Amino acid sequence: MDQIAYMDTAAATPIGTAYKQHFAARLDLRAGHTVVDLGCGPGTDLGRLAAATPGGRVIGIDRDPRMLAEARRRHPTAEVHESDLHALPLPDAGADRARTDRVLQHVDDPARVLAEARRVLRPGGLLGLAEPDWDTLAVADEDLVTSRAFARFVAGRVRNAAIGRDLVRLCVAAGFEVRNVTPVPVLFRDFATADAILGLRRNADRAVAAGALAGPAAATWVARQERGPVVAGFTCYMVISAAGG
Repeated sequence: MDQIAYMDTAAATPIGTAYKQHFAARLDLRAGHTVVDLGCGPGTDLGRLAAATPGGRVIGIDRDPRMLAEARRRHPTAEVHESDLHALPLPDAGADRARTDRVLQHVDDPARVLAEARRVLRPGGLLGLAEPDWDTLAVADEDLVTSRAFARFVAGRVRNAAIGRDLVRLCVAAGFEVRNVTPVPVLFRDFATADAILGLRRNADRAVAAGALAGPAAATWVARQERGPVVAGFTCYMVISAAGG
């Protein structure tokens, strides 16, 4: 699936919509705030952030030119910059809020990104983080061996698969005061959504090609998921921290 289409699909699910609303509320966004969206992608959240900070400044940062082009298309007045999150093109202590949403799982050095977020936030500014813990992925099936092997394979494809559970430790090490930690259960009960987000078919095919799953067992496992009932999910962690003075 195309990455932009994947992000749009995930954001549009009931779970995605609910957690994004909760995430924005936890950030305590106010009029006049300067907010930095670290890894803004195609601008999925820029409009929501701008609406919550009238008279303020919303800055999107991403290193993917294609994502930024789409963000500009969707939000022509948005301020977006092409940059590596490990070295932000922003001054010290100039932002009131910063956020990442399922971004740290992919970066080379999450600790460095958090250090940069700490640098650009004013004392008392809030950082919001939402990241999955892919090691918690589980798909219900009578063939527990195949389900476990599938989950291990999917987690193994993510650079920082357990980042969700590490957010508190990383925030404290970067000089933040952790204000709130919320585990968000992400549960799928229909095959179409589970397949779109978790890639049941495509990742099963990849696992077979990589030798992580046996072909006949994987085909039977996927067929059972298609027939249902489906129970598949993982845990996402939402952390709100304040920059120290």
